[in-house]
Amino acid sequence: MPSSDRNSGDRNPRGGSDRGGGASRGTSRGGGTPRRGDAPRRGDAPRRGDAPRRADGAPQRPRKPRPEERRYDVGGTGQSGANKPGGMPRTKPGGAGPAGNRGRTAPARPRELDAQIEERNRERHSKPKLDLPKTFPGAEQEGERLQKVLARAGMGSRRACEELIEQHRVEVNGKIVTEQGLRVDTDRDEVKVDGLTVATQSFLFFALNKPAGVVSTMEDPDGRQCLGDYVTNRETRLFHVGRLDTETEGLILLTNHGELAHRLTHPRYGVRKTYLAAIQGPLPRDLGKQLKNGIELEDGWARADHFRIVQNTGKNYLVEVTLHEGRKHIVRRMLAEAGFPVDKLVRTGFGPIPLGDQKSGWLRRLTNTEVGMLMREVDL
Repeated sequence: MPSSDRNSGDRNPRGGSDRGGGASRGTSRGGGTPRRGDAPRRGDAPRRGDAPRRADGAPQRPRKPRPEERRYDVGGTGQSGANKPGGMPRTKPGGAGPAGNRGRTAPARPRELDAQIEERNRERHSKPKLDLPKTFPGAEQEGERLQKVLARAGMGSRRACEELIEQHRVEVNGKIVTEQGLRVDTDRDEVKVDGLTVATQSFLFFALNKPAGVVSTMEDPDGRQCLGDYVTNRETRLFHVGRLDTETEGLILLTNHGELAHRLTHPRYGVRKTYLAAIQGPLPRDLGKQLKNGIELEDGWARADHFRIVQNTGKNYLVEVTLHEGRKHIVRRMLAEAGFPVDKLVRTGFGPIPLGDQKSGWLRRLTNTEVGMLMREVDL
């Protein structure tokens, strides 16, 4: 019985019919593609791109990769996972991979390696910020730059203070500064400009022209007008240097520099105070000599350093008395003991600080030069 045309012909080694046989149109070199409705032949091999099939011929569902086999594209656009180091080659929808790797996946990366990478990333992003100095070099040194200290003390701008250093007018601890950038400790180092000490700390120095009737205290429990009424808007607590009688007018210093205030009032340093006194004459010619030689008082002898007549109108005299003592009512008691009671008394100078034309009741801040002169007066 003759055989069918479909089954006739010799088979090639790959399982397909010869090119000259009765193969249908569309067959390829690797075997014919079955027509719709035809059952797949056992010898036919699937073409590249075809979905894998089970033994019964039904299409096989692509296997979902396990978590350790998954790979993700993390590169830029246009770069596939197959081109990335350590990446998994992409497969076509049918599930077949590149030639020579059909149906296979890349080997999974060890979990120990993933743990090491994660640990390195955590260390890189969790490093504490380094507290680096703001300037290099020299930022590790203590203290402040000299020109900054001088500028804060009111000697001018930083550029002007640098010019003072260039002119060799600044000295620190007795040595003239010749280079810029020197650092000083404001608590321990002594800074001078033109031989005068500069107050490098936050000290305040004021001069007040105290009116008559004002008590020389910062507070008064009886509610009388006192020195504290003139400095109520100051945040820093001030205290007065010495005292003036309630009826005595004139210059009184206020500061928060305790050592300076102590030395200005200590008899050891002999800081001179100048007074103008209004008295009635006529005055003997030797009144000045008597005051300089000394007047005996109840608490001891008192001597004036200087005496002169400033003005004379009839019997009214205005005299100037300078002395370095600070006992209570000292000028009034000396002139009264000499026979000339005082009608009015004004202090016009405290050491190198003059009252000048400062109005009664006015408060002014001392200049850096005046502060330097005060400090030099008491060896500070």
